Amino acid sequence: MACVAVLGGCDQKASYQPDQQSGSNPALPRAQRFLVPPMQVPDKAGWKQGQTPTVAPGLKIESIATGLMHPRQLYVLPNDDILVVESNSPGTEPLTTPKQLIAGIVKNQSGKGGKGGNRITLLRKNGTSGQWEKHTFIENLNSPFGVQLIGDSLYVANTDGIVKFPYVTGETEIKTPGVGFTDLPNTINHHWTKSLLASPDGSKLYVGVGSNSNITENGLAVEYRRADILEVDVATGASRIFASGLRNPTGLQWEPTTGKLWAIVNERDEIGADLVPDYMTSVHEGAFYGWPYSYYGQNVDTRVKPQRPDMVAKAIKPDYALGSHVAALGLLMSASNALPAKYQGGAFIGEHGSWDRSPLSGYEVVFVAFKDGTPVGKPQSVVSGFYSKDEKQLFGAPVGLVQDKEGAILVADDVGDTVWRVTAAAK
Repeated sequence: MACVAVLGGCDQKASYQPDQQSGSNPALPRAQRFLVPPMQVPDKAGWKQGQTPTVAPGLKIESIATGLMHPRQLYVLPNDDILVVESNSPGTEPLTTPKQLIAGIVKNQSGKGGKGGNRITLLRKNGTSGQWEKHTFIENLNSPFGVQLIGDSLYVANTDGIVKFPYVTGETEIKTPGVGFTDLPNTINHHWTKSLLASPDGSKLYVGVGSNSNITENGLAVEYRRADILEVDVATGASRIFASGLRNPTGLQWEPTTGKLWAIVNERDEIGADLVPDYMTSVHEGAFYGWPYSYYGQNVDTRVKPQRPDMVAKAIKPDYALGSHVAALGLLMSASNALPAKYQGGAFIGEHGSWDRSPLSGYEVVFVAFKDGTPVGKPQSVVSGFYSKDEKQLFGAPVGLVQDKEGAILVADDVGDTVWRVTAAAK
């Protein structure tokens, strides 16, 4: 297990349980300060033959694809083919702080820093054998993440821009080169992922763009159009900032009851194991959510200079906390599915797992129930068992989530290089 700390030691344990920092009013302790924060990530072990994650009672899990290259996101095509986006950071970011160097070493030992395929693989279930076939669908991408189909055009969000491909139903490979559709803020130091969601009518694309820093330590100039959700006009490629102050919005979905846009957001680091909770929130046009000046509403981050009380006064408190450092990377909102009744009408979240918290947090898929378009109760564990009980070995880490045509939940596991399928257990 990799564990590194300066001015604190790896015994800087969290004081709160995850359920105390989830829901609409999470506990928020006093901020701590570190030269380099404690870092703890299990070392990569991978899945042994026949080993699987653990699912909640009443569920079963199976792998439908293995041997992938860092599967991050999933997308279901209209014919039920599954697209698997295999990707990771471009790996060219300059190191500007000692923390970046140490964090990179720790994450590489965990397998989270493994080389991505820079490609999209298509999975198709063979109607005769029932096995899932793998086809290389698109190659030579640049750290892709989000993908959306509008009509006969497939949009892929690379780290530096959206690329457009022609799509023909049933094809298992796109040979035609992609055409640049619109530029996006390129990766410099942080947050290479670009989440992507089409509007229901297909006229807009919404793009989650993370910050280039923890708290603007690389300057405000490089944060232009970052920590935002951008709205892109599909007809012209023109874009605007739809909402801001969201440090790293890694998943976007339409809530099925209200039709509102929701996002999962990774919050800031380096102020303690219990700060700051990552969250899930509805996203309002023109709204500001605090980053970098404040967190979880109007809790001022004193590290940020200059202070901006005028911006803090505008900061909207998120709807629902998921727990500190869970690293939510996948979001699926489901009105109904093939799982038991308790998993209907809510949100599934893929939590990639902490790198700076002890004990570990995240590393599971959770479900949050919704009522009348609002999250209620506490997160319920759906898929877990991604690390050993002693927290020294990491078998996998969940990222993107989708629901297939049969109502099963699919999970991309980028450390285990696997796609998992979760269904109701046979009665």
